Amino acid sequence: MQAKFLLHYEELLQRRLGKYEYTVSIRPQQLVGRLRVEVNILENSGIVSLEVPPLRNSKHKGNGKVEGDVSPPPSTVVGHTKTLAKVTFNPSVVEQTRIARNGILGDFIIRYDVNRELSVGDVQILNGYFVHYFAPTDLPPLPKNVVFVLDSSASMVGTKLKQTKEALFTILQDLRPEDHFNIIGFSNRIKVWQQDRLVPVTPNNIRDAKKYIHNMSPTGGTNINGALQTGAKLLNDYIAQNDIDARSVSLIIFLTDGRPTVGETQSSKILSNTKDAIRDKFCLFTIGIGNDVDHKLLERMALENCGMTRHFQEDEDAGSHLKGFYDEIGTPLLSDIRVDYPDDNVEQVTQNFFPNYFNGSEIVIAGKLINHTSDSLHVEVTASNSKKYILLKTDVAIDLPSRNDIRGVPGLEDGKGDKNYIERAWSYLTIKELLNSWLKSDDNQEKDDLMEKAKSMALTYNFVTPFTVLKMREAGLHSEPPQEEFISPSTDGIGEKLQSLQGHKAPPGIHRQQDKQRIKISKTSADGDPHFVIDFPSSKFSVCFNIDGEPGDILRLVSDHKESGVTVNGQLIGAPAPPNGHKKHRTYFSTITILSNKPERSYLEITPKRIILDDGERLLLSCDRSAVVRSSSLEVSISANSNITVTIRDTISFVILIHRYKKPAPYQRNHLGFYISNSKGLSSDSHGLLGQFLNHEVKLLQESLNTSHQQVGQNQTEALKPNPTNTLKVKGRLVPVVWKQRRIYNGQQEVDCWFAKNNADKLIDGSYKDYLASHPFDTGTSSGTINSL
Repeated sequence: MQAKFLLHYEELLQRRLGKYEYTVSIRPQQLVGRLRVEVNILENSGIVSLEVPPLRNSKHKGNGKVEGDVSPPPSTVVGHTKTLAKVTFNPSVVEQTRIARNGILGDFIIRYDVNRELSVGDVQILNGYFVHYFAPTDLPPLPKNVVFVLDSSASMVGTKLKQTKEALFTILQDLRPEDHFNIIGFSNRIKVWQQDRLVPVTPNNIRDAKKYIHNMSPTGGTNINGALQTGAKLLNDYIAQNDIDARSVSLIIFLTDGRPTVGETQSSKILSNTKDAIRDKFCLFTIGIGNDVDHKLLERMALENCGMTRHFQEDEDAGSHLKGFYDEIGTPLLSDIRVDYPDDNVEQVTQNFFPNYFNGSEIVIAGKLINHTSDSLHVEVTASNSKKYILLKTDVAIDLPSRNDIRGVPGLEDGKGDKNYIERAWSYLTIKELLNSWLKSDDNQEKDDLMEKAKSMALTYNFVTPFTVLKMREAGLHSEPPQEEFISPSTDGIGEKLQSLQGHKAPPGIHRQQDKQRIKISKTSADGDPHFVIDFPSSKFSVCFNIDGEPGDILRLVSDHKESGVTVNGQLIGAPAPPNGHKKHRTYFSTITILSNKPERSYLEITPKRIILDDGERLLLSCDRSAVVRSSSLEVSISANSNITVTIRDTISFVILIHRYKKPAPYQRNHLGFYISNSKGLSSDSHGLLGQFLNHEVKLLQESLNTSHQQVGQNQTEALKPNPTNTLKVKGRLVPVVWKQRRIYNGQQEVDCWFAKNNADKLIDGSYKDYLASHPFDTGTSSGTINSL
């Protein structure tokens, strides 16, 4: 006789510590003749890492794991392409005995992550619904102001307190130099390590903090309310009285193993007191250990104060769990994250404002599309990173059913591929949001309304919730849909499952209009091979020249380091010359480096693929994605695959054009063009191949010409072109020039100009070799520089 069980279920994987983790519980606890696990993964963003660790058992019994062993369980086979992965675990009886003599008892785990960059994230659209996954990387961490509030009551005696201390020693060591911290121990008494202040992270402070933690001893009762009030006042006073970084992240980490027994013991009063004390100024993260803890109280405290909660069993390793939880929240990368979609395109969007984004986590938003005539969905993400403001934006094509339709994908034939999984993700997130609001509400009528909404949606989409129950048929293989049933709701775990949803709807009335950026570029530029153009608006003509440098040369384009603090250098890359040409090779700008040392030092390194912005904190941006990054004195605006605008102190603007080829000819290279849009902030002493002309006029000598000075300009007459004796007067030097036409702006505009031959001989001060920089960040201050003659 055989019994066959079929179970279909859905799970929204949570990203933690930079990985998605999928777990299959395998607990036959006996040797099995046929045991097989097959997991198929489809990720259209691309799978960048996948690992299968040894079987895990929470009690560390019977899992066959050798200390330090990181290899997959025996018989595990992993295969994957860019977007598909297949993992099988098919141990024979002999292999099962190697894992555990009396049968397997453990969890089969798969961890993986998908391709990510600093962009709006992955937006998936299918049949009128969308889900948006946002998890950027390569961002500098934000500074933290953190208060650790630790239970040292008598119930913490023994292993729990010992493990907590060991975990805190490691956590203190992980704090960064820009962080500030303090420690509060509480039982029936409340003891603050450093009175009325948070201290910076220094070797001496870390040493003294470890001594304080080491000397903590378990005694007395549990004054939860008093400890939280003390911690909140300490952090509020520090924020109010100190000139802290406006974009730093402040938080309290609270750990206890018991219920309130001293001071205020009524849960509702503790909740209101805590909320009144924090006043939305920072977030509270709670950790409960063991069965005696009031985990519903800890859940609600965290949910009401933009935090997360964790609950660990008594027999688990409290120290490793505490360290793991801190690792999740210990590296804030962004604050005040807001995600916007056009109001006339979407409705019923889940939370779209989040106070913090932590490294390795993920923000998930979903909604319904209402504009069925639009062929794209505009997405904007705004956030703060340390001293920088970031705006990311893109348009996502709506008509992409084949990309997001999982029907027919190998390995998913027996699942629910015929359903709109994006719609179900939206309904799941919406139900969780309703449960979250239900948990936080104190108004009976509001709670009833929230319960009815959650119950109705759960019945529509067949989700089991605290307000519905799943009834199984005694015969047959299929279960009935969830049935409506009013029960005393259990909200266990809601806070933990919602950790990626902490936030709220964005405040009304501040929705940004879609940017319609228009770029103003002057003709003054260095682009192409490289061809230089100088525009003289008052003289109504332009001058042009070429620089035939060598591959690897770094040309100083703008040099005003002493006055405005700005320097621009361009590095050349070589390419073969076109057939039948007069040049031995071509050169293009492969990298543009912009340095500014006022009011503080920062630099930009730009290539056709990526941008590095470093103002003490390094930020990596892709040229493939539109974005805006803004600090107090610098703004970088990227138009995807088109151009980058750099604005310094609102008085200096440069535009860098991106030239990329899908199928380049042998003599073509991906390269950059450099254009000066606004030079008002550059001083009269600025120099460089372009900079020396920004505040000087050039005269065209016309004694032999039959035309007036006013006729010399862009509408040049035919009479000027054949005259070989045209001459420019530049700082007392006479420069012979000929008439030419140049194409700029990717060939979109034609410029008439007077061309100076021989690497701009006599036109520029000195020789072009005098403008060679020793390295991309050379400002010319360490050696002699060209001065105006």
